[in-house]
Amino acid sequence: MSVSVRVPTILRTYTGGESEVSATGSTLAEVLGDLDASYPGIRARILDEDGRLRRFVNVYVGNDDVRFLENLDTATPDGVQVSVIPAVAGG
Repeated sequence: MSVSVRVPTILRTYTGGESEVSATGSTLAEVLGDLDASYPGIRARILDEDGRLRRFVNVYVGNDDVRFLENLDTATPDGVQVSVIPAVAGG
């Protein structure tokens, strides 16, 4: 399954400045693995040391937050857009 991945500004140093890149995988975990193969180190910025999504990183498959779906096991149908969005906090 080929998907497009929207990359936030803070992670574009890994993608050579590209805001959107392609990756493959039938689940989000596979997509992040393929993304890391092309852009080493980017997965470690999205997942914590235990392999879970970092607390302040939101990931959407299509329009859906994966935390309300199957998390890293969320299916990534061909052509879907995966969006990585850093959480914004403050007062």
